[in-house]
Amino acid sequence: MKYDIIIIGSGPGGYVTAIRASQLGFKTAVVEREELGGICLNWGCIPTKALLKSAQVYDYLKHVDSYGLKAKEIDKDFSAVIKRSRGVAESMSKGVQFLMKKNKIDILEGNGKVKAGKKVDVTDADGKVTEYSADHVIIATGARSRELPFLPIDGEKVIGYRKAMTLPKQPKSMIVVGSGAIGVEFAHFYNTMGTQVTIIEFLPNVVPLEDEEISKQFERSLKKSGIKVMTSSSVTKVDTSGKGVVATVDTKKGETTVEADIVLSAVGIKSNIENLGLEDVGIVTDKDKILVNDFYQTNLPGYYAIGDVVPGPALAHVASAEGITCVEKIAGLNPEPIDYGNIPGCTYATPEIASVGLTEKQAKEEGYDLKIGKFPFSASGKAKAAGASEGFVKVIFDAKYGEWLGCHMIGAGVTDMIAEAVLGRKLETTGHEVLKAIHPHPTMSEAVMEAVAAAYDEVIHL
Repeated sequence: MKYDIIIIGSGPGGYVTAIRASQLGFKTAVVEREELGGICLNWGCIPTKALLKSAQVYDYLKHVDSYGLKAKEIDKDFSAVIKRSRGVAESMSKGVQFLMKKNKIDILEGNGKVKAGKKVDVTDADGKVTEYSADHVIIATGARSRELPFLPIDGEKVIGYRKAMTLPKQPKSMIVVGSGAIGVEFAHFYNTMGTQVTIIEFLPNVVPLEDEEISKQFERSLKKSGIKVMTSSSVTKVDTSGKGVVATVDTKKGETTVEADIVLSAVGIKSNIENLGLEDVGIVTDKDKILVNDFYQTNLPGYYAIGDVVPGPALAHVASAEGITCVEKIAGLNPEPIDYGNIPGCTYATPEIASVGLTEKQAKEEGYDLKIGKFPFSASGKAKAAGASEGFVKVIFDAKYGEWLGCHMIGAGVTDMIAEAVLGRKLETTGHEVLKAIHPHPTMSEAVMEAVAAAYDEVIHL
């Protein structure tokens, strides 16, 4: 069977790439060994947001009196919360199935393996191998939980993110190792549902990729919610021989132990590049990543890679953008390379975190003379009315030319607000232009304008 394009993997990189390829007139097939939509749709981005929404509603109900309301017998059904999350994921997966049919994309079920001559072997569940060929082969196989030598995942007492989404019973206590987006989102969910949570982070700050002021504010929020936070700490061993788990932790003050029912390992991801035939055909890899050029061509003509298997941010929206850029280049549309300095990052705990561009520390290290403005949501009428006055917006500008270098937010709904900064930076918007763009009142988005005004000593509401 011959195709124009075969894509291995149907996550947000693979299926989006396939749809764009079909729109451009290519005869397209996708190889998938599990569910359409990949990890993001089935076990990551989407079902975790469903869990977090349930936690948010439960938290609202527990504090309903603060809104002038009364309710009795507030309780939760953990298994029903998990069931709802799985239902949301299944519904979205069916949506991808519809999109595949609509765009006349063939689904090849099984494990894909690249071969010389731009061929792909697909091994189905029965072990049957079928060979396909294409003019272009795109690898989009994503990633999985990374395992540390001293923290092997057994699926029972030491779990990864997939198991954390489908636990049959809510644990009374949990240790979360790692405080990136995955770690803190699950920490927030389980803590809100009533689990005692301890976060252990190797680096000095939680959410360590964020601006330091954001990290410090978020750590205060975590502690305020009842989560124990241990930074500059590392787990050196885990004893699972008893009823629960005993983790030995090396801290600044010496060695200590932490006990819990279960440990969630959230220490990053491992690219799925094994058993793909890369070595057989000679595709070059380095440090667990497939090396590609600006348009995702590997060292071999006709073979490409996108998403978590290539260097760069391991984010769903990045994978989608890379796939679109890749097939548009194949089609001769002359797309511009992706600007990896303008990729938004979002964390969906409470409060939410969203950021784009340089942190204050990075901007100073690059030698910029800065104008920095901050606006707290405690001064926002909309935030006060919504009972969500925690957090702030921070903007960073180059003092000489007014270039918008970075934007960092923590608070309710900021993952939706960050797009303004992404678009503004894409259009090379200056601080003056943001300040003079009238923002609606009362909204959370006013805080962006007010933060810019603070940077230029024109803030009104502080």
